[in-house]
Amino acid sequence: MAIALKTACFLQSNKSNNVLFRLSTQKHRNSINISTKSSSLVPIMASITVSPTVGLSETFTRLKQQGKVALIPYITAGDPDLSTTAKALKVLDSCGSDIIELGVPYSDPLADGPVIQAAATRSLARGTNFDAILAMLKEVVPQISCPIALFTYYNPILKRGIGKFMMTIKDVGIHGLVVPDVPLEETEILRKEALKNQIELVLLTTPTTPIDRMKAIVDASEGFVYLVSSIGVTGARSSVSLRVQSLLQEIKEASNKPVAVGFGISTPEHVKQIAGWGADGVIVGSAMVKLLGDAKSPEEGLKELEVFTKSLKAALP
Repeated sequence: MAIALKTACFLQSNKSNNVLFRLSTQKHRNSINISTKSSSLVPIMASITVSPTVGLSETFTRLKQQGKVALIPYITAGDPDLSTTAKALKVLDSCGSDIIELGVPYSDPLADGPVIQAAATRSLARGTNFDAILAMLKEVVPQISCPIALFTYYNPILKRGIGKFMMTIKDVGIHGLVVPDVPLEETEILRKEALKNQIELVLLTTPTTPIDRMKAIVDASEGFVYLVSSIGVTGARSSVSLRVQSLLQEIKEASNKPVAVGFGISTPEHVKQIAGWGADGVIVGSAMVKLLGDAKSPEEGLKELEVFTKSLKAALP
């Protein structure tokens, strides 16, 4: 559920498939502390008028009809704290984000570069756990108009139980899920439970993915296809590989599903370039996380986040 009206930015209005890792047994044991007990959730004010938020697929369909490209920012939950995360979600939404990726902090984030790893470490050190993230989302989701996709490693899902995890995130209004460390062959039960709970499971394909496997990933992915722009982990880069343009063409020849490009996208120039190559969406992560992490205060970080988000939005059609 979400408030339908999106106006001025929140602050201004004063309001080798090296990404798709298989975790070892020991790494599965390294997880954030997830309590299975129900948490005390703060109720939403009954006076707020809400309307249904559309999912990822519907968002891309609407944008395509309007000739627009989706802006998909990523932030880490709990960095610098969950209160700031809640405010950041509102800032990102009111500044024109079309979908927001929210990262669940994890102790062994194999797909993430140093910026997001550091953010996860800070968040966990402050005691962030999954129940606290859910409580925050229960409050915030009804106040924003764009869908949220959780970015989480497999272990937190396994700790709670796949079926229970899907029901839980559905209950707080999550529409999408990205799990970077699960190979395609092991996604069957995830896809089944996600489908049962109207959660769109987004799968990733990389520059080193063989074309036959890429086609299988594209066929199984829901919401959109996540095209990793470069080999390696997340993190800002000075330029975008020209290989991305041909990869986009290959995916679009195999399917009419929307494709969003992520990993290493960090400037308005990158965003404009990728949109010009035919991407349906652009994902900006480390640059967003760095703004919040490096700021002298949460308030300063939110102001910088607002300015940066507006610059990215302005670069897109």
